[in-house]
Amino acid sequence: MKLAMIGFGQAGGKIVDKFLEYDEKTGSGIVRSAVAVNTAKADLLGLEHIPEESRVLIGQARVKGHGVGADNELGAEIAEEDIDEVQGAIDNIPVHEVDAFLVVAGLGGGTGSGGSPVVAKHLKRIYTEPVYGLGVLPGSDEGGIYTLNAARSFQTFVREVDNLMVFDNDAWRQTGESVEGGYDHINEEIVRRFGVLFGAGEVEAGDNIAESVVDSSEIINTLDGGGVSTVGYASEDVEVNSGGGGLLSRFKGDSGGDDSMDTANTTNRITSLVRKAALGRLTLPCEIEGTERALLVMAGPPEHLNRKGIERGRKWLEEQTGSMEVRGGDYPTNAPKVAASILLSGVHNVPRIKELQQVAIEAQDNIDDIRQQSEDNLQNLVEDDEDELDPLF
Repeated sequence: MKLAMIGFGQAGGKIVDKFLEYDEKTGSGIVRSAVAVNTAKADLLGLEHIPEESRVLIGQARVKGHGVGADNELGAEIAEEDIDEVQGAIDNIPVHEVDAFLVVAGLGGGTGSGGSPVVAKHLKRIYTEPVYGLGVLPGSDEGGIYTLNAARSFQTFVREVDNLMVFDNDAWRQTGESVEGGYDHINEEIVRRFGVLFGAGEVEAGDNIAESVVDSSEIINTLDGGGVSTVGYASEDVEVNSGGGGLLSRFKGDSGGDDSMDTANTTNRITSLVRKAALGRLTLPCEIEGTERALLVMAGPPEHLNRKGIERGRKWLEEQTGSMEVRGGDYPTNAPKVAASILLSGVHNVPRIKELQQVAIEAQDNIDDIRQQSEDNLQNLVEDDEDELDPLF
């Protein structure tokens, strides 16, 4: 699947930069074009792979390149005001060569959480290609303002995109990690999971051809219908032996030439990876039962993939999710690893989202209370001033 990626804010820019690095290493060809948009000049200068001409600094008249300081209302205002500058960079994207737009943003800060829904709405108004979002939720230990930003931004972002894929930092932060190291680790996890998913179907001449092809239309159909999506992933290394036996692997099993045993081992291992991917750590933890649509992609050397295993894994997913729309296929690669990537689209039972919605409701109530209190205080001040002035007249 070929994507035009737009990284909005610090986290969004870094993740898109990481996707370009992944493309260079794997040759997957996912990112057809990449743009980074920010209100902070230093964040744009820190990118390594996004071309300089594709880095857009907005809000210079208001914040002078210093960022919006976690004020997502200001971030949204600046994105609205400077949307023509963003469009100028998007104009350089060969839209006829992309399958979809992907707007990437951290939802806790100011620029990304405020601006990403604005640019998504703008893209949907102009282009016919799908516009997806990849939103990163802040950890609960990052501070109340970031949680509040995420609560507000999430509700707007999910409404403006064709589907919102979510990564929850809370589920992925490792104890003892530095802040910088933690974010680097998280960004790598994001790119690994979504890289396998979006890489499916991008086959060049001379590449191995999939038995059961997963192309961009399968991904688009799975994401169709909107809502929130999460991705599961599990992998197992394969041992490559360049000796007379060719590729040997503990994944497939060395059965001494017994093809039926090889097939059985491969099928069982594929099924095991599918279960690990679906029931393990998802990008957004949730109950998979009730998922509206799902897609299974098995990636790895073609010797270690078979149609029977993928079909069995797909049927197991149908049973677990209760969905009749579960697609599946393989994505042959030369990497010494077999991986299962599962896209669960239209998930409902998500504790983190319910928590954010509650935060948003409480915040709105608090804002109303504070506004009323301010008005009351102002009225009291006016009345006090009038009382003090009366004796003079």
